[in-house]
Amino acid sequence: MPELPLARTNAEARLYLSLQPCESCGESRCTFRSAVITVEGALASRYTGECPSCSARRVYEFRLPAEVLPPPAGSVRFGEASPSELLDPGTWLWYSDVCIRQVPSTTATLDDRALKAARHTLATAIAAIDEVLKFIPDTEDRVPLSALTSADGLALYDREPGRFTRPRLEAVRDYYTATLAGS
Repeated sequence: MPELPLARTNAEARLYLSLQPCESCGESRCTFRSAVITVEGALASRYTGECPSCSARRVYEFRLPAEVLPPPAGSVRFGEASPSELLDPGTWLWYSDVCIRQVPSTTATLDDRALKAARHTLATAIAAIDEVLKFIPDTEDRVPLSALTSADGLALYDREPGRFTRPRLEAVRDYYTATLAGS
């Protein structure tokens, strides 16, 4: 097996890529193309792009899961039951926050296209919360500090450790889910 990080879904890989700055200039924007490749006899995915600011070639490779998960109809899934190898729980919680800030407080005046976009963004926020929950061991009630591997994730945990408890995460997820069902 190659020593590549696992990207459980294309959605997870694309989110990870969107958060990686160019090593040459720091630009975060980049359009990536993907291809399935073989690395050391195992299937993998390769994402390539060119930095729009400095033209540096950007390449990322990930292991593919044993079973490829198709995107579910009407919802979002970043992976199965195992926690992410690409993003830590602090990054997932931050991303859920980013998504929820994009959802309008009322959908009454939205046209069909805007309503569909708002519902998808809300479903993405829910899926990101589900990803945080995957880091909590069955016998625990909070994300272990050792699961936080990014500076931003640790900073969020330091500022708001209560947000990383199972009861709080489940309550937020349930509220978002009820909101989605009512929209």
